[in-house]
Amino acid sequence: MNQTERDAMQYDVVIVGAGVAGLSAAIKLKQLAAQAGRDISVCVLEKGSEVGAHIVSGAVFDPIALNELLPNWRELNAPLTRAVTEDEVLFLTTERAFRLPVTPNFDNKGNYIISLGQLCRWLAEQAEGLGVEIYAGFAATELLFHADGSIKGVATGDMGVGKDGAPTANFQAGMELHAQQTLFAEGARGSLTQQVMAQFALNRDCQPQTYGLGIKEIWEVSPEQCHAGRVQHTVGYPLDQRTYGGAFVYHLDNNQIALGMVIGLNYANPYLSPFEELQRWKLHPAIRKMLEGGRRVAYGARALVEGGLQSLPHLAFPGGALIGDCAGFLNVPRIKGSHAAMKSAMLAAEAIFPLLDDLGDEQPESGKQADAYETLFKNSWLYQELHQARNIRPAFKWGLIPAMIYSGLELYLFKGRAPWTIKHHGTDHGSLKKAAACQPIDYPKPDGKLTFDRLSSVQLANVAHEENQPVHLHLRHPRLMLDVNAVEYASPETRYCPAGVYEIVQENGVSRLQINAANCVHCKTCDIKDPTQNIEWTCPEGGGGANYGAM
Repeated sequence: MNQTERDAMQYDVVIVGAGVAGLSAAIKLKQLAAQAGRDISVCVLEKGSEVGAHIVSGAVFDPIALNELLPNWRELNAPLTRAVTEDEVLFLTTERAFRLPVTPNFDNKGNYIISLGQLCRWLAEQAEGLGVEIYAGFAATELLFHADGSIKGVATGDMGVGKDGAPTANFQAGMELHAQQTLFAEGARGSLTQQVMAQFALNRDCQPQTYGLGIKEIWEVSPEQCHAGRVQHTVGYPLDQRTYGGAFVYHLDNNQIALGMVIGLNYANPYLSPFEELQRWKLHPAIRKMLEGGRRVAYGARALVEGGLQSLPHLAFPGGALIGDCAGFLNVPRIKGSHAAMKSAMLAAEAIFPLLDDLGDEQPESGKQADAYETLFKNSWLYQELHQARNIRPAFKWGLIPAMIYSGLELYLFKGRAPWTIKHHGTDHGSLKKAAACQPIDYPKPDGKLTFDRLSSVQLANVAHEENQPVHLHLRHPRLMLDVNAVEYASPETRYCPAGVYEIVQENGVSRLQINAANCVHCKTCDIKDPTQNIEWTCPEGGGGANYGAM
């Protein structure tokens, strides 16, 4: 389908992604316009079937940015109802659990245990009340450029394209959305964000981004095992001393707990399976006692950014800016990013609003660059917070115990003011060792009561994709998956994917990689961890993927 045959719509600002960052930017822009007595048009695109459909997070939420954005959030019935009442940090060995001091980064006084998806749906209501247009089920798949190379906007993907790439009877061409400024709020490893960063070399002055994979389950448990408001974090078992990660248990209302594990994607052993590590963790006596007799009701997974200040790219470019997790705003030691995503979005809105001209029906011929965005960021509490936390995550390249000792020095002695900045380990995909240098890991078989397989888990994520569409997981060089991945790395994609998308099958005695794209929960792990960077994640047809409820 030729671009000239697509319909186009003009807005002042187009925002890609209806997470907390995208929605906060939209709200802030409308607030600024109202204060200035202006009317601006703001459009938010969301690839999920509805706002919140693809949102999965812990989540213990710091309301600092929400207090600034919507100070009357309590009167507006924001879904922040369960305040944290106690914190607990445990060091796990194979059979025992030892309580550790609650360090400042784990102190959650004044924070709330929430469903981030519910918060996004509430933010969407506030945004629409201010006149923001939100279109769910439409995936932005293409960048549009002015003649001078600046960003003109984005185009949504065509609908009704068959597996063979040809239009079906249900074909509908994508739309072009033009804007004076386009904000990218796609979350970690956004597909268009990667293109923007390459186009404008935004990461020319920063270290490579590093990621973790978060896997989460929600359980209904017996009343005596649920202590609403309790927040527990664990380190140690089942991960070895060289693998960064930890787990959490957040006690919700109605006899429910949210539990999960985050594993740094710089792990070295190709036999490691993050999903299986979570299942093994649940068998620890300290965790098992909470779950026995309970029922798992939800499942989800998503990559998250862990690079912090060292990995932040340049934030603005001609015609737009990066906000939230797609840029890398997450405080790893606190295991919190929502407040940071919101604040970055608010700062971006403040920076781009003065650049919006009153054009009427005219279209700009070029996209301006909001250089003030980075200045505003460096003068904000968000910069100070990330600067103080910058050395904790990279210290774990030395191993668990040395990193914990160093973290104590950072938190209590240097208080984030050390005169040095530690570099990260490098790229996550480059951290994987060859299979011959590693030991296979013998994971217990799922029992269907406490531990489960990936396919039954994906069912709880309510994953749905249009079956007759091209596979959205592209192999740049298909033979590499067998000639290199299988031979040298024992096909790690069959283990790091938390949804069972990748599978080695035998046909007539010949091995081949089967891609079960319909299982994909859009976590982006394959795009990050593949050792040859051979897998490219692209957006499937809008509305596809997980449909999380209260995750």
